[in-house]
Amino acid sequence: MKCAEKLLALAFLHLAFSSLLCFAACADTRRRGNARNQNQKASSGGNTWCIAKPSTENARLNVNINYSCTQSGVDCRPIQPGGTCYRPNTIVSHASYAMNLFYRTAGKNTWNCHFNGTGIIISQDPSIGSCNYPM
Repeated sequence: MKCAEKLLALAFLHLAFSSLLCFAACADTRRRGNARNQNQKASSGGNTWCIAKPSTENARLNVNINYSCTQSGVDCRPIQPGGTCYRPNTIVSHASYAMNLFYRTAGKNTWNCHFNGTGIIISQDPSIGSCNYPM
């Protein structure tokens, strides 16, 4: 192996090792940040709900409803016809209810409301009429 090839190989190893270290440091920082957010949420009372962004396309909201309603511990009967949360009969309302149930049963972490960028966490109770959103 020529000198130039050895230098190139060493440079590649150095770059690969540096990238690995950077990835590990970033992952650790994210983990500590999430733990800090959890502690802040717990100390502030944790009164939060997950709802659908109103500007989200109906097809994406249907995906959120189907996903949420098939998860363990999520009961979507209230958004079925005749249910306490069927009215208002809108896709945004039904998706918000289902997404909030998933958010609550999954642990109320910020990532449990992401839904590929279609969910938002709010601190004002979205309950309306006879439809009560559980905390």
